[in-house]
Amino acid sequence: MKKISVAIVTLAAAIGCAGQIRSGSPSGFRVATDAAAIKATLDTTAAGWNRGELPVYLSAYVDSATAMGSTGLVRGVGGIEGQMKAGFWRTGRPLQSLSYDHLEIRPIGPDQAIVTGQYILTGGGRPNRTGWFTTIWARTSRGWRMVHDHSS
Repeated sequence: MKKISVAIVTLAAAIGCAGQIRSGSPSGFRVATDAAAIKATLDTTAAGWNRGELPVYLSAYVDSATAMGSTGLVRGVGGIEGQMKAGFWRTGRPLQSLSYDHLEIRPIGPDQAIVTGQYILTGGGRPNRTGWFTTIWARTSRGWRMVHDHSS
C-alpha cells in the first residue's frame, strides 16, 4: 500500500509540473507586460541601428553577453561591437536598415525569456538580407536585456 501511495504522489507531482510547463507562463513572468517590454527594447535597437547609433543597438545586451557569429562565439558587448564593426558597420554606419518580424516571446522562467524571430536588412543599394535569430533575455536592474544572441 505504501508503494502505491508513493507512486500516486509522484504521478500527481509530475502531472502538476507538466501543467505548469504547458501553461507557458512561469510564476513571476507577466506575459503581456514583460513581452511588451522586450519588444520595446528590440524596437529601440532597430531605431538606434537605423540612426547609425551603435551604442543604442548594443544597449540591449548585458555586459557579459555572448553571441554566435559567422566566426563562432563572441564574448561581451565589446566583442559583439567588434563583430558588428567588422561586418554590418564596416563603414562606420550600418550598411542597411534593420527591422524585425515574426517575433515570438516565450518565458522560460520568471526572469528569463527566449525570443525568436526574423531580422530584415533593407536598402543601402544592396539586396535585402533576412535571417532568423534566437535570443535569450534576462530581467535586470536596467530592464530586459539579452544574455545570448544566435543569429543566422
